[in-house]
Amino acid sequence: MNAINLRKRLAVGAVAGLAVVGGIVGASAYAAPVAEAEPIEAVAVAEVQGVRGANALTHEAALAVLDAAQDKAAELDQRVTVAIVDRNGNTIAMVKGDGAGPQSPDSAEAKAYTAVSWGQATSDLTNAAKGNGATIADIPGTLFLAGGVPVTYDGAPIAGIGVGGAPSGDIDEEIALAGLAALEDLDS
Repeated sequence: MNAINLRKRLAVGAVAGLAVVGGIVGASAYAAPVAEAEPIEAVAVAEVQGVRGANALTHEAALAVLDAAQDKAAELDQRVTVAIVDRNGNTIAMVKGDGAGPQSPDSAEAKAYTAVSWGQATSDLTNAAKGNGATIADIPGTLFLAGGVPVTYDGAPIAGIGVGGAPSGDIDEEIALAGLAALEDLDS
């Protein structure tokens, strides 16, 4: 394959990727509930030597996560923000519930970022963040409080769900797990 064809294929892949991201970011948190959400699916990346495919959530799946998490928050009478980040830690969807505190978006994003970065729930990482001197808690953008869970596909983390705003990280995590469960429901 010559260099011009390679550049064309990469450019087409980049434009397609931006269209997908634009669809996710542009999705309104106030839209009507999705009747039939699609399961997690791979986002195609140019099939050239040295470039791997990337797995990502569809915008329908992200909306299903946000809806399920906010439903659980309402059930628990909590005012929270729910954030979803992709494998690179970029926010792809977020909804700040009515009455959620001003700190909750930052907290939710940091928990989602931490969960996808380590591929573990943030509640499982809190002990690793404790100690004297420099620790993993010193890494910018991370938050080692309960409330972040990874989304995995084919054994690897592809996204993170973070919840911030409840008076306890355990409650935040319960809400995040409700969002994660929505993805399992899409497969059935």
